[in-house]
Amino acid sequence: MKKLIIPLIILLVIAANSFFIVNEATQAIVTQFGKPVGDVRHAGLHFKIPFVQKVHTFSNRILNWDADPNQIPTSDKKYIWVDTTARWRIADPLLFFTSVATEQNAQSRLDDIIDSVARDQISAHRLVDVVRSVDYAGNLSISSDEFDEKKEDEGHSIGRDKIMDYVLEKAREDTPEYGIDLIDVKIKRINYVDQVRQRVFERMISERQKVAAEYRSEGEGEKADILGQMRKELKSIESEAYQKAIQLKGAADAKAAAIYAEAYNQDPAFYNYVRTLESYGTTIGENNRVILSTDSEYYKLLKQIDN
Repeated sequence: MKKLIIPLIILLVIAANSFFIVNEATQAIVTQFGKPVGDVRHAGLHFKIPFVQKVHTFSNRILNWDADPNQIPTSDKKYIWVDTTARWRIADPLLFFTSVATEQNAQSRLDDIIDSVARDQISAHRLVDVVRSVDYAGNLSISSDEFDEKKEDEGHSIGRDKIMDYVLEKAREDTPEYGIDLIDVKIKRINYVDQVRQRVFERMISERQKVAAEYRSEGEGEKADILGQMRKELKSIESEAYQKAIQLKGAADAKAAAIYAEAYNQDPAFYNYVRTLESYGTTIGENNRVILSTDSEYYKLLKQIDN
């Protein structure tokens, strides 16, 4: 019985080292004496030569790459902090193993590739190009040749999305030699460096104040137009009212004159008498002193009253 146990244990150890499992989230490389002899990309149970061959597993999922924030000057001399990120996957595990061997080494290679391309492209464009998500025209597709032509035009904003598309295109030229498929590259955050931020805030305040002054100026202009129109309408109303008042007064004076004329024609002597008495009331007051000659027509009626 004891003689059977030892061989059985040996067989179990050999069997345990002869098979390996690859799940859906991994892929594997089989090496023999340190040299790759094959790759396994399908999930399941697989065989290898025990004690001679070794299995190296790698992730089959999409992996993240995050760069350290870098201080980069734009073409218009604005210093900014740029924080980029990318997604990648191991497309060729055999080439990946022979070139970088581990994911940590792959992250280091991506640091060199993506950081270099991103720095070059951001330094070649203005701040407005990096900040805007699309170009002024809203164009969402652009070729590399058109990109190279447009980036020389300082009056045209390419847009951040186009810059990052170009970074991705350039970075992809170097990643296949490491068995890496670079999926996308994006900017997570853009910020000014501390020494520039305060000046930017002051400029933003100045621009807002300028816009506010323009609005106030436009408001004052509208106010002047409204007041001018109001004064014009007021003068028109006053002119019409004055004209109407003159017409009414003229009609009243004409009617009064007609009444006076009619009264005079009925009894001229009595009319003169009444009008003279009325004039006494307006010319002779309590403290007034009137000097008249004895032959004055105005005095005759007073003399008659005394008699």
